[in-house]
Amino acid sequence: MDIDHDIEEDLDILPSGADLAYLDEDDAEWIAAELAEVEDQQLEARRPFIGRVAVIGYPNVGKSTLVNRLSGTRIAITHETAGVTRDRKEIECEWNGHQFILVDTGGVDHGDRSSMSKEIRSQVKSAISECDLVLLVVDGQMGVSAADHELTDLLRSTRARVRLVANKVDNPNNENEAAEFFELGLGMPIPVSAHHGNNTGDLLDIVVEELEEVGTPFNRDDDKAIRIAIVGRPNVGKSTLANAILGHGRHIVADMPGTTRDSVDTRFDFEDREIILVDTAGLRRRRSGQDPLDYYSEVRALQAADRADVAILLVDASMGVRENDLAVADAMRERDCCVIVGLSKWDINEVDLFDVTETIAQKLRQRPEVVTTSSTENRNVQKLLRKAIELHDKAAKKVSTGEFNRLLRELKERNPGPLDKRSRRRLNILYGTQVQTGPPKFRVYVNAKELMTRPYGFFLENQIRAKFGFEGCPLIIEYRSRA
Repeated sequence: MDIDHDIEEDLDILPSGADLAYLDEDDAEWIAAELAEVEDQQLEARRPFIGRVAVIGYPNVGKSTLVNRLSGTRIAITHETAGVTRDRKEIECEWNGHQFILVDTGGVDHGDRSSMSKEIRSQVKSAISECDLVLLVVDGQMGVSAADHELTDLLRSTRARVRLVANKVDNPNNENEAAEFFELGLGMPIPVSAHHGNNTGDLLDIVVEELEEVGTPFNRDDDKAIRIAIVGRPNVGKSTLANAILGHGRHIVADMPGTTRDSVDTRFDFEDREIILVDTAGLRRRRSGQDPLDYYSEVRALQAADRADVAILLVDASMGVRENDLAVADAMRERDCCVIVGLSKWDINEVDLFDVTETIAQKLRQRPEVVTTSSTENRNVQKLLRKAIELHDKAAKKVSTGEFNRLLRELKERNPGPLDKRSRRRLNILYGTQVQTGPPKFRVYVNAKELMTRPYGFFLENQIRAKFGFEGCPLIIEYRSRA
């Protein structure tokens, strides 16, 4: 496959000589050089992952801390309370020029017979089957436990490729003590300290070496599933909506706000489209003395938006649109996530739909569509999901460079750029192209970007949104001028 050709064909960003012929020679030269850099960045983004690695273990052995250390992120929730991680999460990791996925899983406790524990075990088994390599994390301070033997038996039954990692070996002088885990029959354990970082580089070397041998390479865009996050203030019915969409009680629902602590990803098919639904913890204004787990739930909800294509912003119709709802929508926009508004509990509403729609249209730059819904009565649930898919497809739309520049010329003729009264210089739009989809991102080249004003920027954004049907999508416009 000719990657260079595919990128040029997909993005349509590299102009021919004729495209820039109307520009000053110096302007044409620096714009062409900038666009060549964009192509290089797109080539880098197409670099494949070499495989997937599942991280499993008993609760509170430091799996999430290890995932954060290996990935150089703080994505996985870590807390001294056991069982904070309840579902598997995929996190990108890079080491020595190689990219792979780390899958953080919930702690497996065979002695816990609760429904939550059963769900965690199911998720862990799925992660093992989907990954090329498994890191079994044990507590190097506590020594070999019956739970470690139970997990070892589970792994033997799956014929998974396994590496044993003894965590919490914080003192390098005690590394030899990790050898007692050799009795598990999974080879010599690798002693590490996720907290201090001891030997984690050696562990990454081993992971890359294993994946180069047995890994299944894949690209970012191999997964065609549409990622939809359900977001909103606490207790607006997010889990109830998720249950209605999925058709069963997959998520815990209670009248008490804050039942959902973490983001739970569920993959399913809907009308020949593959969907990944993310039900998130509620977002609320931060308070002093806030429960640390509430804080991490907020972080997880925002991170869910980071990896989602579309956010269904659920608003309690019985209470109307509040400032917090608008703040959540704005947070989604800042994270480049498309937004559709679902008015929940419509069966008991006491507000006027027109008033709600007008408020949203005035307050939110994305101009999102509003859909009324009642999860308990299954009203408009499928319509809401269908609209979210349509919004995803809008955001994935590619505008040709020729069509985009024709619009820019029309707008410039209709409403010339602002004039700086002091310097007597006027903003001049030279050239533009779309450099990204999902969400749509445009790069517009101008004579001097400091001449751009907020009103004129909003004018261009609104015209581009209306012309190409990007309502509900975050529209990113990057203005560039010659240094």
